[in-house]
Amino acid sequence: MKLTEKPTIVVPGDDPEQIQNSPHLERLKVYGEIVVHTDRPSSLEEKVERARNADILINSRGSVTWHRDALNQLPNLKMIATCSIGTDMIDLKTARERGIVVSNQPGRTAPVVAEHTFGLMFAAAKRAAFFTSEMKSGRWPRKDSIMLQGKTLGIIGTGNIGAEMARLGRAIGMKVIAWTYHPTPERAQAMQVEFVEMDDLLRSADVVSIHTKLTDDSRHLIGSRELGLMKPGALLVNGARGDIVDTQALVAALNSGHLAGAAIDVFDIEPAPANHPLLSCEQVVLTPHCADMTPEGVNLLNEGAVDNVIAFLKGEPKNVVA
Repeated sequence: MKLTEKPTIVVPGDDPEQIQNSPHLERLKVYGEIVVHTDRPSSLEEKVERARNADILINSRGSVTWHRDALNQLPNLKMIATCSIGTDMIDLKTARERGIVVSNQPGRTAPVVAEHTFGLMFAAAKRAAFFTSEMKSGRWPRKDSIMLQGKTLGIIGTGNIGAEMARLGRAIGMKVIAWTYHPTPERAQAMQVEFVEMDDLLRSADVVSIHTKLTDDSRHLIGSRELGLMKPGALLVNGARGDIVDTQALVAALNSGHLAGAAIDVFDIEPAPANHPLLSCEQVVLTPHCADMTPEGVNLLNEGAVDNVIAFLKGEPKNVVA
């Protein structure tokens, strides 16, 4: 869709900073007026007010959500470009009904995110957070850590990030098995993995690493039953979305000692509050949904969001999910 007049392009809330000082944003100045809000909207009303005159939104933060109640108050809105791979912060059904194009960035930062997730797996296996905390408290603990070479890595979700995580696992000598909604022999061969049923993966894997997207089908995909199927002493890694795992069930599995640990970059509530139950667990390694937050990752996402906006303005939208 080509706009006949110069559009208003709004960044509705850029906190923590993602795109506000990006040189890529400068590329849009020839196309329209750019309005950047550097803080996070504090209410639905404030969020809608910021976006009311927008033709295009660049959603740089997943915590700024666009559900039906907000989208229906934005009569001018024609496009949302995300600085992300995920789109769970947007009501895609309503966007389709309203004719709002939503463009994301599939696979763009897969190496960055997978490297972070791989590092979290190592940190959990070597109990890095636990040992650091103990030593800072003046103790010199003795507790076995976990050797990963020769162990089985179970990948849940085999998109770009899952595929890269599998490659990294193989590189250190792990056996890699995987589960996906739509397995094919061609995909298994390309990834050099064996596709198995979910229950078999949970029973066999020494590390279960989650990389599927959040949908109605995958919400609480991993609950009490699934955690109970995992090997005693296994590790759970989640770099996908917090709501894919039942938090209370995970906390119970950790506190009971059934799981040796968990490595988590995503939470069911973000930002995670000070009383979030995972924060009280001993054997966890936690990062604040920042797997792609390296200079390289931030630049790639900012570039991709701007590229998507420009493609839309030229009447050639790409990476369209709604």
